[in-house]
Amino acid sequence: MYRAPVLRFSLQLVAAAAFFFPVYWVVVTATGHHDSVYRIPPLFAPAWNLRPLVRVWNSAPWPRYFANTIGMTLVVVGCVVATSALAGYALAEGRFRGREVLLLAILGAAMVPEQALLVPRYLVVHSLGLLNTYAGEVLPLLLNAFGVLLYRQFFLSLPTSYRDAARIEGCGEAAYLRHIAMPLARGVTYAVMLLAAIAAWNQFQWPLIVTSSRSIQPLEVILAHFSQTYQSDWRRMSAAVLLAVAPLVVLLVFAQRRIMAAVSGDLDTGLGG
Repeated sequence: MYRAPVLRFSLQLVAAAAFFFPVYWVVVTATGHHDSVYRIPPLFAPAWNLRPLVRVWNSAPWPRYFANTIGMTLVVVGCVVATSALAGYALAEGRFRGREVLLLAILGAAMVPEQALLVPRYLVVHSLGLLNTYAGEVLPLLLNAFGVLLYRQFFLSLPTSYRDAARIEGCGEAAYLRHIAMPLARGVTYAVMLLAAIAAWNQFQWPLIVTSSRSIQPLEVILAHFSQTYQSDWRRMSAAVLLAVAPLVVLLVFAQRRIMAAVSGDLDTGLGG
């Protein structure tokens, strides 16, 4: 009778351990002693030696790298939410020629691999003179097709009586979107913000291509430089990785419910019964 729930819980526990163990091993390596890295059998308990973290922090301008990544993430999240909400509302409520064609184009863009867009994006940024600039880093990330589709589906699910009542009260499209539709779409907004933040924080390939100055590069690119400098020093490499991923891990821990809701489609619509 209880075999199925126990089996399901056991499989979930094994999967969670498999995903968590690499992060835990980074902590063990980063806070261990020098000899413990090459010890056989390995030590699985952290030694909590913080000297490698302090040395890595003092060896580079980490506050500048964090500021670059946090700034890029905030700009991307804000613009993605704004553009996705406006485009999703237009596709759901607007009546204009070519709407279905535009929707198909957005669906097609969502299915194109990021690697296939690198060359055209680079040509656009180069033609605008934005290579090796903050603007060049974030420009291709300000639109998100998945966010547009999420907002469109939510706005389509809103009862038409809301919009009709707002129009009777003299509420225009902009006021209806701002004061009624967007507050109801807070679940979608949380999901889009979280997914955009994770994607922006983990950006590596695009900033690596369009930037050459370390002073404007985000954390993921800086880690690549560290891997070349400390390729045989696993403690320092692990300490750098721990510094870079710690804020994201904290965000995931506190926002995991919203992320699971975004993946499963069970979003809080604000229309609860």
